[in-house]
Amino acid sequence: MAAMTLDQMRIFLAVAEYLHFTRAAEALYITQPSVSAAISNLETEYGVKLFNRIGRRIEITEAGRLLQVESAAILQHVTLTERGLRELNNLQRGELRIGASIIIGNYWLPYKICEFKRQYPSINVTCTLGNAEQVCAGTVSGDFDLGLVTTVIKPSLQTDLMQESVGVDRLQIVVGRSHPWFGRSTVSVDELLTANWVMREPGSGVQQVLEQTLQEWAIDPAQLNVDLVLTSSEMVKTVVESGVGIAAIPSLMVAKEIRFETLHAVQVANANVPARPTLEIVQPIWKLRHRQRFQTKLSIAFEQCLNSDATTVAH
Repeated sequence: MAAMTLDQMRIFLAVAEYLHFTRAAEALYITQPSVSAAISNLETEYGVKLFNRIGRRIEITEAGRLLQVESAAILQHVTLTERGLRELNNLQRGELRIGASIIIGNYWLPYKICEFKRQYPSINVTCTLGNAEQVCAGTVSGDFDLGLVTTVIKPSLQTDLMQESVGVDRLQIVVGRSHPWFGRSTVSVDELLTANWVMREPGSGVQQVLEQTLQEWAIDPAQLNVDLVLTSSEMVKTVVESGVGIAAIPSLMVAKEIRFETLHAVQVANANVPARPTLEIVQPIWKLRHRQRFQTKLSIAFEQCLNSDATTVAH
């Protein structure tokens, strides 16, 4: 059995409206034989009469009235669907699903989302926060259209995910008001080795970046005096703000505290490395996208917002 086509429905509805084959053909800009053939094919295919021919006029049958109601509803739904697809294509509607690591989601991404919403107010943006592993997994599975993390993805995921830098943040070494370093502009490398540290747990993005940078400066992280190990950068910030130890914290998180002088940032000077006289701990912000999934205009538009200052340092 051949499926009823949308064109057959449109022809049938025109005939039902005009109760005249020639007028229906003129309204549809097709020939009268084409209209007659379409109606005849429907009647033959389903074994029903849609119209009674009475002399030179026609009238709709009970089967025709049923088809008239159902065809009108179907074509209305098709029209709404076509309009929705056009609106999606023109960024007038749609949903963007983002996964982001906690610091990026809380401190960097909101400004990007606001910028995007100003340009495309009808787009719904859903953001889910999690650790880097969760964001990567969600981007691979399709739960997220895009992911945003601060750690390099595992080699095992690089076949599925594309990774591109869309910004950077810096880790700043900070102390609280009651710490002896408060107010100092620089400290020496040797002082890092004698200070009491508040650290993130091993494997966290912040900890990985800090340890890598220290090793580049020929500093063994194992030589540092670590008083506390915490699983949240917010906890680290609060503890240091209260006067306990020093910590390396993303500048995104401490900009307000530094401005209000509840925390103070110090530079680490190293006269033995002229090319890098001060310690810079740079943390890239990575955009993740699946290599094989179709990239919609919506996703492309949001990526343009992310890339608008990809070369600048986030503070």
